[in-house]
Amino acid sequence: MEIRHLFISPDHNYFGHHGLPPGQNPVYEVSEIECVAGHGVRGDRFFDYKPDYKGQITFFSSEVFAEVCRLLGTNKTPGAARRNVVTSGIDLNSLIGRTFIVQGVEFEGVCECKPCYWMDSAIGPGAEAALRGRGGLRAKILNDGILRVRE
Repeated sequence: MEIRHLFISPDHNYFGHHGLPPGQNPVYEVSEIECVAGHGVRGDRFFDYKPDYKGQITFFSSEVFAEVCRLLGTNKTPGAARRNVVTSGIDLNSLIGRTFIVQGVEFEGVCECKPCYWMDSAIGPGAEAALRGRGGLRAKILNDGILRVRE
């Protein structure tokens, strides 16, 4: 698994906004993130969200994102998906129910990060349907460490 991009966002734009317009909180692309076991990504909106939260960190495939953008005829950046880690070279669904290690940090793959109707707004009309079954991975962080984008 190669890390292509890392993102954090200090607050929610879509989560908890059902029936309301999306928030305007930025997504920041960073060169590294601090993973804190049992808590999440320091500085991200889901840090300490609730005990044993299944989405302490989220992963998304750069290949899937590029395919969806081509299909929809949009030119968004991977930050539009609001996932923490954008990867290449791995089928993220294969990590559901497994522990895995990236750059010395251990994770437990919990479930698909299922796309919702907000994806149609964030990425483009049809994104929710195009991402069904491949919306990314929610995971728990099992030990502290730093993930970095390697050049």
